Amino acid sequence: MGPLLLSQLLELTETQEGILNIAFRLADEQGMAILDIKDLQTLLVWLGENRKAISLRYGNISVQSIGAIQRRFLVLENQGAAQFLGEPALELTDMIRTDAQGRGQVNILAAHKLMSAPRLYASFLLWLLSELFETLPEVGDPDKPKLVFFFDEAHLLFDDAPKALVDKVEQVARLIRSKGVGVYFVTQNPADIPEDILGQLGNRIQHAPRAYTAKDQRALRLAAETYRENPRFSVEQAILEVGVGEAVTSFLEKKGVPGIVERTLIRPPSSQLGPITAAERKAVISASEFSRKYDTAVDSHSAYEILQDRMKRVAEEGQQNEIEEAHAPLHKREFNTARRYSGMRVGRGQSRRYGQQESVGSALSQALVKELKGTTERRIIRGVLGSFFKGR
Repeated sequence: MGPLLLSQLLELTETQEGILNIAFRLADEQGMAILDIKDLQTLLVWLGENRKAISLRYGNISVQSIGAIQRRFLVLENQGAAQFLGEPALELTDMIRTDAQGRGQVNILAAHKLMSAPRLYASFLLWLLSELFETLPEVGDPDKPKLVFFFDEAHLLFDDAPKALVDKVEQVARLIRSKGVGVYFVTQNPADIPEDILGQLGNRIQHAPRAYTAKDQRALRLAAETYRENPRFSVEQAILEVGVGEAVTSFLEKKGVPGIVERTLIRPPSSQLGPITAAERKAVISASEFSRKYDTAVDSHSAYEILQDRMKRVAEEGQQNEIEEAHAPLHKREFNTARRYSGMRVGRGQSRRYGQQESVGSALSQALVKELKGTTERRIIRGVLGSFFKGR
């Protein structure tokens, strides 16, 4: 996920989003990979410590804004994002597989916990579609799709979602068909899906909805208007009348033309209806080859480790300087000590010395530096030094 998705996920302000963009830009320039939350949190700390130098080039960076971003990451961590955002990354090819007979496989992403964090869920699904769009080749209009997604509880994608997020979902849903990927949004009510996105969905399967309130009735009429009418029956009435195992359907025909709406019988599934037990689920996961691939977290050398190494080197250099000073020759240390603790005060023709005694050369050197500040004083000191060396 880049800074745009993360900013939407964290509900950052424009200023905070700008700082997140600066962090990603600096990571790219300095070759620091951002693979998990720990990397980004450490990078933000480094950004705050060096904000004065960085602000000259990239704009103002405030400690308050960095602190606000860190608090948002803390909320994500409490929702389990530290385990969700990291390595090993999900490889999309693992979801596009066939068996020895060439039959496709059904993959189930158990998102029941992820759904409790709707913004994280929506951003993950958007990332998933975006990655597919960027990696899969163009295939045009194939006879059958290469991959089909069914997103359950689709209203979680769009409830209180920023407009930028909705626009991105619409763009991906419109373009990803050319990659051979089908997308189905599963929801209780067609009104849960924004109208712009609903218009991009060519295949529709409408079971009997709940239409008990006036709002539900209006949503039902709007849904009926989106179908291509069938002169044999009323679409709105048919949606209300369909029973168990029946649906109102409309599918794209050749050249992308929507088909006429029909009342269709649904073949009963041959699989088990209802959830499996915890023991059955554990057995299925254990038998899968992916359990060994994704169960163990990987902490690669990334931004966190790079910045930790830098801080360690700085600390070691500071310690080395202290050791070198401690082992310096005795006369150098005595000279430094005398220079720090010696001084001279002049008043009423008398001089008072305190600290250690300093040599005539040291006193003259200090007087010279002090007197060289003005043009008149420079002329005076030249006369003094001339008389002194001439007398010697």
